[in-house]
Amino acid sequence: MSNRKQRIWQIAIGAAIFLAGVTAGQLHAKSAAVVNRFGQPKTVLHVVIYKFRDNVSNNDREIAINGIKDMAAKIPGIKNIWLKTERNQIKDFSGVYAIEFTSPDAAADYAESPVHDAWSKQWQAERENSLSFQISNP
Repeated sequence: MSNRKQRIWQIAIGAAIFLAGVTAGQLHAKSAAVVNRFGQPKTVLHVVIYKFRDNVSNNDREIAINGIKDMAAKIPGIKNIWLKTERNQIKDFSGVYAIEFTSPDAAADYAESPVHDAWSKQWQAERENSLSFQISNP
């Protein structure tokens, strides 16, 4: 084969490989854009929006919120907690926290727990108002 034919053949093979790569990349990009993987866990989220009383010190506020960590360590069935308010659209409220339970039964046990009851008594003395929600999946 002459040098010229060999060079044309190399360019053709290179172009074919390049086009195959472009095509594969486009197909992958399309499939990745269409597939959005998400889950619907069977856990229960307990979300609370709260407002502290005006006379509650910052130290007492911190103790109350840290009490959620103490409960999580002592009450079975608590999977995760969220304590830092990133965004709160209800301007008059102080913050938001969330507790994730492993099951609806674990959430019910939390509500009846003496550990929760002790924390709740202190919490109720320091909060002016709160709204709570529990969410899960079917």
